[in-house]
Amino acid sequence: MNAYCKFNAPDCYGAKELEVLLEISHLLSNREINLDEVIRILAIHLGANRIIVTVLNRETSTIVIEGSFGISVQERKNVVYQFGKGIIGKVINSGETVLIKKIADSDEFLNLTKAPTQIGGSDVSFICTPIRYKNEIIGTLSFHKVYKGVYSFDYDTRLLKIVGSMIGRTMRRRQEYAEEMEQLRAENQSLRGELHNRILPEKIKGNSGKMNEVFSLIESVAPTDATVLIRGESGVGKELVADAIHFNSHRKTKPFIKVNCAALPESLIESELFGHEKGSFTGASNTRIGRFEAANGGTIFLDEFGDIPASTQVKLLRVLQEREIERIGSTKPIKVDVRIICATNRNLEELINSDKFREDLYYRINVFPVYIPSLRERINDIPILTDFFIEKFNKRHGKNIKRITSSAIDTLMVYHWPGNIRELENCIERACILSTDNVLRTNNLPASLQTAKGTKTMMSGTLDIILGKMEKQIIIDALTATHGNSAKAAEQLGITERMMGIRTKKYDIEAKRFKV
Repeated sequence: MNAYCKFNAPDCYGAKELEVLLEISHLLSNREINLDEVIRILAIHLGANRIIVTVLNRETSTIVIEGSFGISVQERKNVVYQFGKGIIGKVINSGETVLIKKIADSDEFLNLTKAPTQIGGSDVSFICTPIRYKNEIIGTLSFHKVYKGVYSFDYDTRLLKIVGSMIGRTMRRRQEYAEEMEQLRAENQSLRGELHNRILPEKIKGNSGKMNEVFSLIESVAPTDATVLIRGESGVGKELVADAIHFNSHRKTKPFIKVNCAALPESLIESELFGHEKGSFTGASNTRIGRFEAANGGTIFLDEFGDIPASTQVKLLRVLQEREIERIGSTKPIKVDVRIICATNRNLEELINSDKFREDLYYRINVFPVYIPSLRERINDIPILTDFFIEKFNKRHGKNIKRITSSAIDTLMVYHWPGNIRELENCIERACILSTDNVLRTNNLPASLQTAKGTKTMMSGTLDIILGKMEKQIIIDALTATHGNSAKAAEQLGITERMMGIRTKKYDIEAKRFKV
């Protein structure tokens, strides 16, 4: 006797399947598609233990997981399938759906996601079907499910193919995005490798190893038109680095426009950057050119770049890609020839993870990153910076400061400098003003610098750790004083050259970094 499924009955498979397809169709029609939610709905309907959607990168022939159910985001990050290898790789290669009733018995099932081969004593089956877009295979849709012996997978396979065809367009967009990101990374590396010219910056002071690395980067990138991203804490001198790059470039006689993005209200930042047409908004009584137009032929420096609102990030991406802007209220594109230098003290990677900064914009601006170390990372530069600031404030305030005492220098060297070079500059200016005998002394410095306990700069850790830190600093000081001559530094410290070599190796100190 034949059994019929009465439509709309509680156990009607066709009605339930139609509801699932309608819900998935609704989710796919939204602008922001949540692929994991689509997969979750499918998994519940199929009773699947896990579902995987993969996408093929045509540039690298690698296959990565783009969405999943039953696998954490962290677990799927490091899973990469190869074209033609394993079940997923072979499905993309052949375009044929594959059913494995017992994955435990299959030699072709690679199980890179560490899926269980049995659940509750029952074997697990695996079905994988290709995802197509306009007759091109762009990925796969697969699921794991407990095998019940007499159970037929025909209905499940049919539904899998239907959903695969529905998400094809979405997967194509994700495929193109992944390939574009890969291309941007490749361009990023290529552009870094092409920058070789050397021009020494003039206004940045320091002779520590880390600052010499910064000088080398500036010398390399200055003659080019590459986009530069300057990173570092507030007060480390990011604007000075931007100055050095521009004024040592072939654009040095052209405009150099500086914009503090954090200081501009969100409602005005687009008008400031791109300009506006007369009558484009309330108060726009005249046509005004933006900062990009003003910088045409030269350089624009976007400080506090990490604070730019999301709506403006989209337009900046177009500037970087097309080298053209549109004023507010106009549809006419304006070509601009501008070199872009950005600076930020924000953690852009964290902003990307929290969806506050566009990943594609990040790769566009991160062509040539330059990290400026904090002052506590370059303590040995404090004496040369101090001399520079003394000379500067002698001219500004009509003073005649001749020197700074060793005890005052020691006080400066043990402070942790949360405000970096800007804070050091303010301290030296105050000391110059207070000095009455043309000498900077400890009592001329701010009280907050004079006690380690009061400023929370006491060394922490065991006695061995504290002594190690002090020994390392003493060795660095000796090498600095002897310009990297290990023999002279050892003699100055009263130890043998062999002992000096052992200690520099222990603390990973390169003597050549201190040579002048």
